[in-house]
Amino acid sequence: MGGALLDGWLASGVDAKSIVVVDPQPDPDNATLRTEGLRVASEPPGGPASVIVIAVKPHLVAGVLPGLASAIDRDTLVVSIAAGVKLARLAECGAHALVRAMPNTPASVGAGATVAVAQGAGEAQIALAGELLGAVGPIWWLTEEDLLDAVTAVSGSGPAYVFHLVEAMAAAGEAEGLPAELAAGIARQTVVGAGALLAASPLDPGTLRANVTSKGGTTAAALGVLRDTGALSDLMREAVRAAAARSRELGG
Repeated sequence: MGGALLDGWLASGVDAKSIVVVDPQPDPDNATLRTEGLRVASEPPGGPASVIVIAVKPHLVAGVLPGLASAIDRDTLVVSIAAGVKLARLAECGAHALVRAMPNTPASVGAGATVAVAQGAGEAQIALAGELLGAVGPIWWLTEEDLLDAVTAVSGSGPAYVFHLVEAMAAAGEAEGLPAELAAGIARQTVVGAGALLAASPLDPGTLRANVTSKGGTTAAALGVLRDTGALSDLMREAVRAAAARSRELGG
């Protein structure tokens, strides 16, 4: 996710010289890390940073926080995108201004969805966090931190659900006799096109779905399985519930 944000920032015009990527074991095959002007270090550089973005796996956060002390002063804003790690835990780094955010991987192409909650941050710092996170897609702010577990389950993990849908559609097409390459291609483009239509249309998803569905037609037959029996909606509730529960476990 950190890499996706970095790609999104650079693509949106953020100056690479203003960024230091701290990674003890940087991937030598990562072309983004070779961007001209971008600095890559094994530990935080000396002196306070204006913004620190914590973008490591949740189980690594506890080991990372103590090492940030040299880069933090009273004005430093710390933004975390580690799933499930609560503001109370993040405060252990010594920062006064904290933002806990949940973006998702489409941020790498400027189409992310981010939800965030702040603690101790002033208006200017919240605006700065919004500018950084909003550079890669829309951002929503919460006042209740506990809601981030549900956000993680819906939008944070959500791209994987969509990608799996494409896989399932392609496999179903193959089962009906389509060549594998054709099935994969039309499944992918159908989801891409539907997303573009959803983004461009003022209509809600329910209306767009209804517009595709002719009474007694092929779509109605399919929706009889996916929607009318409750199979898809029930399965999605279970999936989101499982993801939200895991987010709470990580936070605990």
